[in-house]
Amino acid sequence: MDSDIQPDSKPPPEDDHAFFGQPRGLLTLSGLEVWERFSFLGMQAILVLYFADTVAHGGLGMSPGTAASVSAAYGTLVYLVSVAGGWLADRILGSYRAVLWGGILIACGHYAMAVPTAAMTWAGLGLISAGTGLLKPNVATMVGKLYRTDDERRDAGFALYYMAINIGAFAGPLITGWLGDHQGWHWGFSAAAVGMTFGLVQYVAGRRHLAGRTHAAEFALAPAAMRRAVRTIAVGAVAVAVAATLLAVAGWLTIGRFVDVLTVLSVIAPVVYFAVMFRSPRVTAEERGRLRPYVVLFLASTVFNFILFQAYSTMILLASTNAETTILGFHFPASWYASALGAFEVGLAPLVAAVWMRMGTRQPHASNKIALGVVLGGLSFLLMILPTSGHSGDDWLMSVWWIVGSYLLLGLGDILLETSGLSASSKLAPAAFSSQTMSLWFLSLALANGIQAQTVKFYDDVSKPAYFGVNGAIAVAAGLAVMAAAPWLRRTMHPVH
Repeated sequence: MDSDIQPDSKPPPEDDHAFFGQPRGLLTLSGLEVWERFSFLGMQAILVLYFADTVAHGGLGMSPGTAASVSAAYGTLVYLVSVAGGWLADRILGSYRAVLWGGILIACGHYAMAVPTAAMTWAGLGLISAGTGLLKPNVATMVGKLYRTDDERRDAGFALYYMAINIGAFAGPLITGWLGDHQGWHWGFSAAAVGMTFGLVQYVAGRRHLAGRTHAAEFALAPAAMRRAVRTIAVGAVAVAVAATLLAVAGWLTIGRFVDVLTVLSVIAPVVYFAVMFRSPRVTAEERGRLRPYVVLFLASTVFNFILFQAYSTMILLASTNAETTILGFHFPASWYASALGAFEVGLAPLVAAVWMRMGTRQPHASNKIALGVVLGGLSFLLMILPTSGHSGDDWLMSVWWIVGSYLLLGLGDILLETSGLSASSKLAPAAFSSQTMSLWFLSLALANGIQAQTVKFYDDVSKPAYFGVNGAIAVAAGLAVMAAAPWLRRTMHPVH
């Protein structure tokens, strides 16, 4: 275990190999992630459909483009808050309590969304955003604390952890989608609430298997500074809430303007973050040299995730209106298509890992893996040109296999990019900012959602082949550009291989 973990907060010695040769705490944290992803992605699979459904049918009556834009803005808010969540864990709460309180806020948010009123929907999304911001960046940190830095089981442990994430991503839309389709959208949100509650119960029940659980923040502020920080955060939160309410009542803060504000913040935040790192006196000239290729990888992640996140917005909207939802006589909700993405990632991840192990030192450089992931993401959209072309109206249906094939390409691309990207991030980040590696990665996800929140507005106004074709072509071009820069990236990304 890490040397900074006190003896009384270490897991019992017998835990060390209790879970398939891994620490028992990995089961606790993986179980939490199964249920968190079950609730988050289960809800997200039906959220855009709920926004776009008619008021008479229990929805909010938005146009498809607006529904996709608001859904993307929600994603932007989640990942922007995640940056603050990492800081709060480091300085005030500690990882264990940050994850616990984050899970409680998420569960409360889903329970709020189970109440069939628009006001409770917005309140619930706010609570889920805050809770996910606390939970998501800190669970991975807790997984890392289960191992010594030189523990050879670390990579295998994270592989199991990410498989748990994708199990939740597969199961969530199946349950919430069926309930939303057969019983009503708010029943689907209720299932997400119950799932998060299960996750919290097993997290608390397994807390003795977690390293550092009794700690306050690892880099805690001094008591006086902590009191000031808590007071400032509380006052700031109240002030923002009051100002937003007043502006909304006055008619200035509309949904559209709120989406635009989040997009602007998603652009400003990474620019400021990188500017601080490039100018920091704590960053050496050598580290500054490695930051330049990291900017390229950051932008590659943004482009890919711009496509990936639309698996839960425009692709679901397309499936709900223009894709068959019957296989061998069995009818399924359109939101079930989202489960295909999680299923492909569960199935393909071990195969990809086996290929890399078989290739050994002959495997592609990390930058080429990331570039290939971006290209596959673009191809998943370009594929949709074929079934959406040549139709004069909207009363046509494509085969199930078109969207499944698109999600297959997208899932494989996600495996290539996320695993290589996170690993490269941890190695390229300057030592002075190493604890904020996940925050940087989350900013690429926030930026992807922020851009998506604007571009999906065109979903109503242009043809389907044009929409998917242009977005897909841009992603493929971005991936090819990263491939073209591979010689420079290999030189400047040392020690990343």
